[in-house]
This record gives sequence, C-alpha cells and structure tokens, in this order.
Amino acid sequence: MPLATTGELAARAAAAHSAVPSFNIITLEHVEAVIAGAEAADAPVVLQVSENAVKFRYGRLLPLARAAAAAAERAAVPVALHLDHVQSDDLLRQAPGAGFSSVMYDAARLPYEENLAATRAAADWAHAQGLWIEAELGQIGGKNGRPPLDAHAPGARTDPYQALAFVADSGVDALAVAIGSSHAMTTRTATLDHTLLKRLSAVLDVPLVLHGSSGVPDDELARAVAGGIAKVNVGTALNIAMTAAIREFLAAHPEAVDSRKYLSVGREAMVRTVTDIVRTLA
Repeated sequence: MPLATTGELAARAAAAHSAVPSFNIITLEHVEAVIAGAEAADAPVVLQVSENAVKFRYGRLLPLARAAAAAAERAAVPVALHLDHVQSDDLLRQAPGAGFSSVMYDAARLPYEENLAATRAAADWAHAQGLWIEAELGQIGGKNGRPPLDAHAPGARTDPYQALAFVADSGVDALAVAIGSSHAMTTRTATLDHTLLKRLSAVLDVPLVLHGSSGVPDDELARAVAGGIAKVNVGTALNIAMTAAIREFLAAHPEAVDSRKYLSVGREAMVRTVTDIVRTLA
C-alpha cells in the first residue's frame, strides 16, 4: 500500500488512546523484521532512521531510505518513514526527497532559548516542505554513550509549563518528553513518572512521544500509553534480540560462514520482539 504519514498515524493513535510503535532501523534485516512483526500484530508502524544510522551507512541516507520505502509500499499494514534525532541541518533538508513524512529535530542538548530558536527554524522549514516535526524538551539521556541524567538533575525532566510555551512558540507537531526513560538501555528496568506524564498530557494538545522505550517494562509502557503517550520509540530492543540470536547460532555452528544463515535467525528474533511490543501498545 502507499506510504502512510507519521502525522496521521500518531494523530489516529492519540485519538484512540493507543500509541503508534516506531522502530529504529539500521539494516535491511531490521526493515523486514519490523514490517513482518507489524503484519503479525496487524497494526501500523513507523520505520525510523536516525542520524547515527546514517553515519553508520557512510553518511548516505538514500540507500537505506529507499530500501525501507520499497518494503513499506509492499506491506499489508500502514507504514510511515521518520527521520530520527536529526541535529544536522543538511540531513534535515534531505528528508523530503528521501521519502520521509516526518522528522525529529533534536536540539534538546542546547540551553532552552537556543533549543527553541533552532527548533522554530527547523519547524518553519519542515512545514513549508509538508513535513510533520517532532522535538524534545528535557533530556532523556543515554545517546552516544552518555549516561542518563539523574532523576533530580536540572533539565532531566520535562516541565509542563515550559513545554506548553515551547510547543506554542516552536510550532512543533509532537513532543518527546523526559519522564524517566533513557536511550540505549539493555535492561527493562526504567520506572516512569506517571504523575508528570498526567500533567504534561493535561496541558499539551500535541501527541506525546516516549523515547528510550527499550528499557521500559510492558506494564510501564501500557500505563504510559493510557496516560497520553501516542508514539513509542524502540531501537535497542531490536539490536539485543538480533545480537543474542546470532551469538547463539554461531556458538552452536562455529563452522558457519554463510551470512544468510545467521542473519535470518537474527531477523526472526527481531520479528518476535516487534510483534510483542506492537501488541503491548495496541
């Protein structure tokens, strides 16, 4: 079917008090696994390409983007393409021509006023191109090897009233909020601040996004969706599943050299992970 748009999927999820699952992809096996898992759960999904994934692919966006688009157009469920955690304006400007309907512009590392100014400029440009834009306020932490912020550190949590002003002044379509999750967690031990989420949901009229969801247990994810999260980002969980399955296969078959043998095992492990997460969010 034709590519869906992230904006329509997020809006539909918000209206239904559910969340659209959004998975970060690195390889073609990731793409195929996410789509197969979404089809197994009979639910829409977003394929996300991060700036770090583009760097891994020798700085070239189009090869992975075009493969993802081709696979998405043949999916039995709605699939959208999203460019994630963009800090480079040059990469931002490649999004429309590469098939992306949305972008997450990440200036959260900057002081508030600088974050606002950069995000406002990005939003103005994105909207002129027909792109839906997501931003982040507060610091979720864990990106690029950095540790998560302490729960009580200044700026570690999204302030509801600052968020209200930020959304109004920046013009973004969705906001990633810092409520206790962290990127790159390899254990599912995060505890979310559901009281803060309730306050954020009460004052904001744009879809709320949870980053770092790989480290959040199923019950916490379900509560977050019930509390107003409309888009859930997952990345590390796929890599954990793929890597563990490949390690196990190669340990049992040290003579193996055909990459299809172990990549197929890794892909199927990711399919199971995607299916489970999608069903949790439905």
